[in-house]
Amino acid sequence: MVRCIAVDDEPLALDIIADYVDKVPELTLVASTTNAIEALTMVQNGEVDLAFLDVQMPELTGIQFLKIINGKCDVILTTAYPQYALDGYELNVVDYLLKPIAFDRFYRSVQKILNNRPQQQVQLPVPTPLPSDAVDFIFVKTEHKIQRVDLDDILYIEGLKDYISIYTAMERIVTLQNMKKMEDILPSNRFVRVHRSYIVALDKIASIERGRIFIEDKVIPVGDTYRDAFYKYIGDKNG
Repeated sequence: MVRCIAVDDEPLALDIIADYVDKVPELTLVASTTNAIEALTMVQNGEVDLAFLDVQMPELTGIQFLKIINGKCDVILTTAYPQYALDGYELNVVDYLLKPIAFDRFYRSVQKILNNRPQQQVQLPVPTPLPSDAVDFIFVKTEHKIQRVDLDDILYIEGLKDYISIYTAMERIVTLQNMKKMEDILPSNRFVRVHRSYIVALDKIASIERGRIFIEDKVIPVGDTYRDAFYKYIGDKNG
């Protein structure tokens, strides 16, 4: 995981970055702050891999911040003022995002970092037995109601930008949610994330062939990042 910090004197701008970071599985937000000095301390202590840094801040400008940290973490500048771009690139920033920042532009910027990092395989959590009285359903908010979904009915879950689709044998349920939060909610001994866009129910897998999972009439790819962990996981269960 790439440890991120968002630094901006505008709380709304921080909320946007936090939301965008949450949508990218390889990123984790360790702090979101309007205090540039606090952020500087965290970077100098080695707690941050990537900083989303505003340029215009009252205590310490983004350019001053860059000069002080001297390459201790990657930096993506965020600002409404394009005239600082040259200064930023001279100080080796990864990218320069102009507000308002669209998610697709944010994502392309982040990919510059992810593509240059050593590929790390996802470590799936060790499954733990559920207690006999464990909840076997979840509630999700749909367009007009809050709907109960029995875990036994779920075949797989597909991520669609800000939404997810929960597929059962009878219906497709669309809810405003993200994959990371859904992955945290579901019991790890029954559901496994196999791709950036897919979570599957282990007991609904009919077969696996050449990096593809077959569940009823759906073919689900196993992502490169999740491949080794997934095959080890099912191998351990078979062993």
